[in-house]
Amino acid sequence: MSEKCTRFLLVEDNNAHAKLVMLQLGDSQGNVVVDRVSDGSEALDYLHRRGKFADRARPDVVLLDLKLPKVDGHEVLRQLKSDEELRLIPVVVLTTSTADADRNKAYANYANSYITKPLDFEDFQNMMNSVKSYWASWNQSLG
Repeated sequence: MSEKCTRFLLVEDNNAHAKLVMLQLGDSQGNVVVDRVSDGSEALDYLHRRGKFADRARPDVVLLDLKLPKVDGHEVLRQLKSDEELRLIPVVVLTTSTADADRNKAYANYANSYITKPLDFEDFQNMMNSVKSYWASWNQSLG
């Protein structure tokens, strides 16, 4: 029996941050797939499977930065959680913002988790390994 594959959608405009996240989440067994978009408009197209994303499977988990071009992360979160077809997809806000206002707004829009990116590389690796372990191994996702 093969293990379940967990699909993450990473919504991140910073290429360096995206590479670090993808490096930490990826695995050689193919049990984790990470797709990345770099702005909020692309995120909404991906989630709604529009345009160049029409053939993409819906993600099991969205990793969402807040400070995004075109459509900011708060608006992506609001639209995702307002859509009956999408609202059950877990959203982990993954941001540099430690502002109470950002955290409160994210939870008010039904974010499933709010994680601040650590500045220390080792701490970042440990955090991403925990995120991967929880969402790809322990969490019971929709069937």
